[in-house]
Amino acid sequence: MANVVVIGAQWGDEGKGKITDLLSNSADVVVRYQGGVNAGHTVVVKDQTFKLHLIPSGILYPETECIIGCGTVIDPKVLIEELDQLEKLNISTANLLISETAHVTMPYHRLIDLASEERRGSHKIGTTGRGIGPTYADKSERTGIRVIDLMNPDMLRKQLNWTVSYKNVILEKLYNLPPLDPEAVIAEYLEYAERLRPHVVDSSLKIYESIRRKRNILFEGAQGTLLDLDHGTYPYVTSSNPVAGGACVGTGIGPTAIDRVIGVAKAYTTRVGEGPFPTELHGDIGTQLCERGAEFGTTTGRQRRCGWFDAVIGRYAVRINGLDCLAITKLDVLDEMEEIKVCVAYEIDGQHCEDFPSNSRVFARCQPVYKTMPGWKRSTEDCRSLDDLPPQALDYLKFLAELMDVPIAIVSLGASRDQTIIVEDPIHGPKRALLYTNGTTVEG
Repeated sequence: MANVVVIGAQWGDEGKGKITDLLSNSADVVVRYQGGVNAGHTVVVKDQTFKLHLIPSGILYPETECIIGCGTVIDPKVLIEELDQLEKLNISTANLLISETAHVTMPYHRLIDLASEERRGSHKIGTTGRGIGPTYADKSERTGIRVIDLMNPDMLRKQLNWTVSYKNVILEKLYNLPPLDPEAVIAEYLEYAERLRPHVVDSSLKIYESIRRKRNILFEGAQGTLLDLDHGTYPYVTSSNPVAGGACVGTGIGPTAIDRVIGVAKAYTTRVGEGPFPTELHGDIGTQLCERGAEFGTTTGRQRRCGWFDAVIGRYAVRINGLDCLAITKLDVLDEMEEIKVCVAYEIDGQHCEDFPSNSRVFARCQPVYKTMPGWKRSTEDCRSLDDLPPQALDYLKFLAELMDVPIAIVSLGASRDQTIIVEDPIHGPKRALLYTNGTTVEG
């Protein structure tokens, strides 16, 4: 038995959807612990592509129980659209459970999010405009609507009559937008409530019962470490905690319930939205990475900024999350490169620095210090074991493991499930990984 947290070790978009999908095959329960529809997972199964924003990737396995935890914020309209999409594809959603204490994204959240970002002008932070930040703000201000409130029509009406009136003042006076009709909002969300009611549970209790029964549980977050509200590149961050510690708060379990943490990182680095990005590439190589990696956001469709692998933020992710091992994705995107660079340190105002700076203004001045490695100039898409990889590709992976002082357990070489090298099963396998700093087996 193992309870495993899967987190993004960069700025999100690392391929967590595929890794979560792979590990879900060994899991009894998959739990989403934070974020909202501002994130998306793309999973490719045979000739079908699934784009999920709220429902955990484990839903593609009929026997797996999927839980949306209390740390998420739920847009009922989007969630119902996902349910309909899956059911049209004959994928059962009977095993989906929703936390009754998760907060709900309302129409005024989306309107305020878009208007606020527009008002920032040159100081935009790159929000998706899906209302996530304002939903979490209401949660912190203790004026939010929770799923449990949707289930009680009288309570919902009482809360929304006051809240919509309050938000209308902001919409009209601050943003010069038309007011919302409280009755229309109430009627819309009561309809959503009836559709979702069969799925609503005390999720913390459900997860605790699964732990007591020694079931394998996989905890999945959205976004990535560098977008964490407390530990990311603030203010260019999300409004919740994608780091491993967020799994406890966002599901209602204690830290002793977590057995392992696996980080997911691309073989290069990408970022969506605003904010500093030391290894960003602006020329032909950046374009090549974008095109070969199909680097366009699942949620927004925005083109991702691309750059070389940054081992400084990699080491930071290892430290902040307590990573036991890594999954490296999209190694195949580098197949055509003559040479590959890895950022091993920063230079900040003439000073050598190997640690991630917490000051965002300092981070904006960081210049990458690169180590250049030879490319392998041949396809890795059909490799299914470490022995199949070109020597230069294997050396590259070993170098990344050495720089971050953490073993690599999984290597992904394409979007499909079978385009994967499983060095170790983080759920059922022993706590070890075969690809480490010197390529030897290391017991954990």
